Amino acid sequence: MTTQDVWLPFPPAELTALPEALTYHHWDASGEFPADPARCAFYVVPYMRPQEDVLRPLPHMTGVRVVQTLTAGIDHMLPAVPSLPQGAQLCNAGSLHNTSTAELALALTLSSLRGIPGDVRAQAEGRWQPGFRASLADLTVLIVGYGGIGAAIEDRLLPFEVAEVLRVAGHARDTPRGPVHATTELPRLLPAADVVILSAPLNASTRGMVDGAFLSRMKDGALLVNVGRGAVVDTGALLAETVAGRLRAALDVTDPEPLPAGHPLWHAPGVLITPHVGGPSSAFRPRAERLLYAQLARFAAGEPVRYVKATGAQG
Repeated sequence: MTTQDVWLPFPPAELTALPEALTYHHWDASGEFPADPARCAFYVVPYMRPQEDVLRPLPHMTGVRVVQTLTAGIDHMLPAVPSLPQGAQLCNAGSLHNTSTAELALALTLSSLRGIPGDVRAQAEGRWQPGFRASLADLTVLIVGYGGIGAAIEDRLLPFEVAEVLRVAGHARDTPRGPVHATTELPRLLPAADVVILSAPLNASTRGMVDGAFLSRMKDGALLVNVGRGAVVDTGALLAETVAGRLRAALDVTDPEPLPAGHPLWHAPGVLITPHVGGPSSAFRPRAERLLYAQLARFAAGEPVRYVKATGAQG
């Protein structure tokens, strides 16, 4: 290794436990580069910045060894992987967002079931609007994408006395809580679910997975919650089901994203939308700092970093 430069999205002076053996530069994906990108060995990708901005320095980072995202999903970084130097590692954020995203998944589920959006509109109009609302208790919930975030969602569902939690991931496995079914089992499992929560990453196998056939297997009146990635869902197919009033949806992510003004999804009946806020919460910064301290300590000591999701092959 010929360089030990690290690019950080936070001012280094605000971080108190950085390894002294490394040289730090602050770059938030705006303006000029803070140093010669060819000397950067460890690039921490600025959080919640446009894809074209965070990818901009990578063609010039000919000595980079680690590209560390602060996101659970790495789909926005995959275009850069083929051009990374041989052996350079792309890492995701591990468990950084598990708690915050699981909280939002539960909040969206409860808000939609309990009719909170309608109550907010009624409050703005000064209308008292009582009625019978659904409870999460005694419902069957299907989690599609049972990784760290999916397991954290189940942690928060259980105190609400759900009848059953069904788990689905790319590959079947057993857990102490019960089986995780393969995605090939979805046609059998979907009709049993009152709530379907999506926490799947976006990749070739999940893009458009929630299509018309998937949605048609959901029971009448069921709720679809998406805290994964918008493109996992076929927006046109979802619109058809919600406009017909057969399904409801609570979405933190959409396709397209950001959702343009005037898009029909904004006003579809039974649809609750939040603007991709599962990760950016008060839990983000302290957990991001702990992740960076741990990864940089490993890197400075010559130890393997964690959460590697892809490796450069350009020689």
